[in-house]
Amino acid sequence: MEPRQLSEELRNGSNPDLNRRRWIIGLSILGSAVAQIVSLYQTGIIKKLPDPPIPIFDSDKVDASDYAYKRMNSPDGPGMIASYAVTTMLASAGGKDRAAQSPFLPIAMGAKILGDSAVAIKLAQEEWQENKKLCAYCQLATLASLASIALAAPEVISAVRNLAGKKESPQLAY
Repeated sequence: MEPRQLSEELRNGSNPDLNRRRWIIGLSILGSAVAQIVSLYQTGIIKKLPDPPIPIFDSDKVDASDYAYKRMNSPDGPGMIASYAVTTMLASAGGKDRAAQSPFLPIAMGAKILGDSAVAIKLAQEEWQENKKLCAYCQLATLASLASIALAAPEVISAVRNLAGKKESPQLAY
């Protein structure tokens, strides 16, 4: 696809898949934003993470614990930023009809989102196991990933059907 056409389709095009991809991009940017806040805390730039007044949350405790620093000799916040950047790239790649024209893009996006969600659930379990508390910011990012599964599913299904050679039915408008 020519860059000019891609620019036009991504900025001004409209179909249910593209609209859901925009939501995925927004949720990925939300996940990245909360990861940036956690990263600021984990690297000493800010000293306190405010939490909602719910006893299950203690983001300071969780994000300063061994749990949050045990992978790759690094705090986990920057890794979350990188991960959400990849998801954003996959959701923004390709034109409005990519399920038919480039079916591996939505399949890769769906696999990435599914993997992210599985990792987020596992990490939440580890957070709780080690700290008996949860990071409110991390759980917001988890919810963004889980919501993205539902948003990605229709396009992924269309892409798989297109790869299998089945004629795609008209787009559902939801």
